Amino acid sequence: MLVNGVPGNTISIRDRGLLYGDGVFRTLCVCEERPQHWPLHYQKLKNDCEKLGINCPDFASLSAELAGLMPAHPNAVFKIIVTRGLSARGYAPAPDAEPTHLWDISPVPDYPESLRTGVTLRLCGLRLATQPRLAGIKHLNRLENVLAAAECADADEGLLLDTDGRVVEGVRSNIFLISGERLITPDLSRCGVAGVQRDRVMAYAGNMGMAVEVRDVCLDELYAADAVFLTNSVFGLWPVAQFEQQRWLDLSRTAQFQVLFEQDESWLN
Repeated sequence: MLVNGVPGNTISIRDRGLLYGDGVFRTLCVCEERPQHWPLHYQKLKNDCEKLGINCPDFASLSAELAGLMPAHPNAVFKIIVTRGLSARGYAPAPDAEPTHLWDISPVPDYPESLRTGVTLRLCGLRLATQPRLAGIKHLNRLENVLAAAECADADEGLLLDTDGRVVEGVRSNIFLISGERLITPDLSRCGVAGVQRDRVMAYAGNMGMAVEVRDVCLDELYAADAVFLTNSVFGLWPVAQFEQQRWLDLSRTAQFQVLFEQDESWLN
C-alpha cells in the first residue's frame, strides 16, 4: 500500500475519509503489468472528486505511482482512494484541506469458471436512498452496499432497487437488460454508481447497431427481458442465469458482449 506516495498502511484518525466517508475511489485490474482501462478510471476519479469539491491528484503523478507498484504486483486488483484529507472536528470541511490518496493492492479473486456461464441474482430488501448530489459517484460511504451484501451472501450478486422500486444496480455491479434489439440500463441520476465498464458496454452496443436506452427500469421489465447481465472492473461481465424464480437458459445474446468485452484490448491502457 502507498499513502501519499510513501509505502505504508496507516492514516490519521482525523482523516475525513475515515471519519465521514468523505472521499472517492476506483478499482482496476492489473494483468501482466498492464493496468486495465486506467485512463478511464482516472477520468471517473477526477470527475467524482470535482463533484465533491476535492482536489484530485494529477494523472501523471498517480500513473507514476501505479507504474512503480506493478513490477511487484504484476497481476492484482488495485484500488485508488482519494479523501478530502485532515480536518478538525465537525462536518464542515476546511477550505484548505490537503487530500490524502492511497493505493491498496489485493490478489485477483479466484472466481469459479462457472460464473462466466451464468450467475444467480437475488433481490435485496435494502433500498437505495435518493440523493442526486451523490448519484453516479463512487464515494467512500458504501454502508448501503455493505448491508445489502450481507443480505445476499447466498447468491452470486444482489439486486438493488431505489425507494420507489426502480431497478438501479447490483451490490457491486452495473446491470443491463437486452430486449429485442435494445440494450437497456438504469438511469443513475438519483442514486447508484456509474462504472467504467458500463460506459464500455454502451459503446459496444452502439457499434453493434443496437439502440441504447438509459432510463427508469421496473422489475417487471427485468423479468421479461431476453437477457440480463452484470459488469464490474474485477469480474468483467457475468450473464444472469437466474433471478428469483426467473431463469434464462439461452445466454447467447449475452455471449456476444462477453466476447467483445474480453477481446477488446484497445481499452487496456
